[in-house]
Amino acid sequence: MTTTAPRLGTALARLLILAAALLGTLLAGAAPASAHAALTGSDPKDGAVVATAPKEVNLTFSEQVAMSADSIRVLDPAGRRADTGEILNLCSGSIVRYGVALRAGLPDGTYTVAWQTVSADSHPISGAFTFSIGAPSTTSVALPDRTAGGGLVGTLYGIARYVSYAGFAVLVGGGAFVLACWPRGASVRPVQQTVVRGWLTLTGATLVMLLLRNPYTGSGELSDAFDLAGLKAVLETKTGAALTSRLLLLGAAALFVAVLFGAYARRTDPKEKKDLAFGLGVGGTVVAAGIAGTWALAEHASTGIQPGIAMPVDILHLLAVAAWLGGLTVLLVSLYKAPSVDRSAIERFSKVAFGSVAVLAATGLYQSWRQVGSWSALTGTRYGQLLLVKIGLMCVLIGIAWISRRWTQRLADPKPAEEREQTETEDRETEEARESEEAQGTEEADKAEGAGEADSEAADSTGATRTAGTTEAAGSADPERAAQLARQRAAVATARRKRERDADPERAGLRRSVLTEAAVAVVLLAVTTVLTSTEPGRTEEEAGRGGTAASGPAAVPDRPVDIRLPFDTGGVEGKGVVRLSLDPGRTGANALHIFVERPNGKPLDVPEIKVALTLEAKDVGPLPVAPDRIQTGHWSASGVQIPMPGEWRIQVTVRTSEIDQTTIEKNVKIG
Repeated sequence: MTTTAPRLGTALARLLILAAALLGTLLAGAAPASAHAALTGSDPKDGAVVATAPKEVNLTFSEQVAMSADSIRVLDPAGRRADTGEILNLCSGSIVRYGVALRAGLPDGTYTVAWQTVSADSHPISGAFTFSIGAPSTTSVALPDRTAGGGLVGTLYGIARYVSYAGFAVLVGGGAFVLACWPRGASVRPVQQTVVRGWLTLTGATLVMLLLRNPYTGSGELSDAFDLAGLKAVLETKTGAALTSRLLLLGAAALFVAVLFGAYARRTDPKEKKDLAFGLGVGGTVVAAGIAGTWALAEHASTGIQPGIAMPVDILHLLAVAAWLGGLTVLLVSLYKAPSVDRSAIERFSKVAFGSVAVLAATGLYQSWRQVGSWSALTGTRYGQLLLVKIGLMCVLIGIAWISRRWTQRLADPKPAEEREQTETEDRETEEARESEEAQGTEEADKAEGAGEADSEAADSTGATRTAGTTEAAGSADPERAAQLARQRAAVATARRKRERDADPERAGLRRSVLTEAAVAVVLLAVTTVLTSTEPGRTEEEAGRGGTAASGPAAVPDRPVDIRLPFDTGGVEGKGVVRLSLDPGRTGANALHIFVERPNGKPLDVPEIKVALTLEAKDVGPLPVAPDRIQTGHWSASGVQIPMPGEWRIQVTVRTSEIDQTTIEKNVKIG
């Protein structure tokens, strides 16, 4: 008995409704996704009451963050700025710490610290807390209720991220499907349209993300998307560089698509086509890996433990996802839209999908270990719970893929001769009945019945001459009738091809299973997108053990050594002040930061800075230190060793020109 494939509209609608319901259930109870870095401590800590005003406020993070001039703001009880607006880089080794200097002479009362920055994996984070000087007081400052990366801008940015993943999968997986599985598909228009739409989708989503990046990490106002100054600042960040690189690589991908569906599709010589396929395969792989690398460069893989291993693994993971889900999308379109799909192509894709699943399993296992780290984090953190949902969906997807593989094997088995003859007989009878109904449908069709039957008989036989003669006679008698007959013949031919496709039970079963597989993949891709913007379980647990800003101990048990040294070399722009910070200001390794400023407080660029440390009581030193220039007026050195405690003399030599220099010094006590 011949089975018929389900209608595309009905089946697709049901599965998309199911996918939307699953996705809604997943996201309805989801808390706002937190980013990779987390605030692990502060000095003063949240709620602390200090006797005297501190010189600065310090924040410690679990991972590296990107700070701007306005990332940390301290507001007095009246809501006025109590800080100088100067961000202090107090990082030392694995400790990620930043601070802001406070103004002198602050009165007693409750102060609010509001901070907002961007994690190293590109996601914005923010928060606020209070501390008091002398005694708590009332404050007119309201803590911000908007989460960084939230609101309308955050929603649009999240949608663009999801769409970009989907476009990447269709573009890369579709191209791989054509080259590796179905070369004839390069000339099939539905396949061409699907891959081109994947390119357009990825390009459009990348442009949207680039425009939304400034308000997404800053104000949250949609109108700031077209702020040219903000866009320029975004282009100077790691994420901006990754998005720009992606756009450049998409230009190369456009050339790949043009050659694939142009020169490659028109090639008829087998050797030439094989050579061109090899070139397209190598070039396409390089471009696809480069585009995947833009995600690895800017997101979770680029920070945390083992980034040198995690980034190549992430690229392999993305390519495997694209080869499987993108190829699946093109196969689904081909099964419904293309006149026919080679059974050998379906068999080859089955092998590609199996290899992709193997790569996904290996890379996913490593990524899970790296981001989760423990069984408790797998079940007790938001990231771990989402990961369990993703694993469950992967199991469902693999089960459906196994069903599709069985249909593929059945599709590859040739039909018995008797079954083929029976199917052909049924097709002919169905076609004759349909043509009879169409002939009786309208009065005009009744008048054209003789011509239609003659045309149908000519189509079933090999008499091309008779067909041409009949058409020519009808056309000369009545051009309008000839056009109508041509439309009827085209409709009959289309219906015949559709019946041939739908009458194949193996192909119908494969279409149903592939459609279900694609619907589950939609939800799986959504879960993956949410995972990429969620704080990994390993980081969340470490932050919990280390204590948060609200309840943990002070993050800076030993205050750094901060000194100010005025200087005058006697030359042009020879006057200024050197601010030197030695953190943590005790024996062992220290981070040295030097800021050279003009008398008005603006940075002063000098050609050279030298530092020497001497402990005269123990006859130690001078120990030379050669700091590196970080930016205008900022010099830094890490791992500065203080071998023993005591009264150390710090000498700073400042050179402002080829001949103008001076040495200034100050004694400090280091414990």
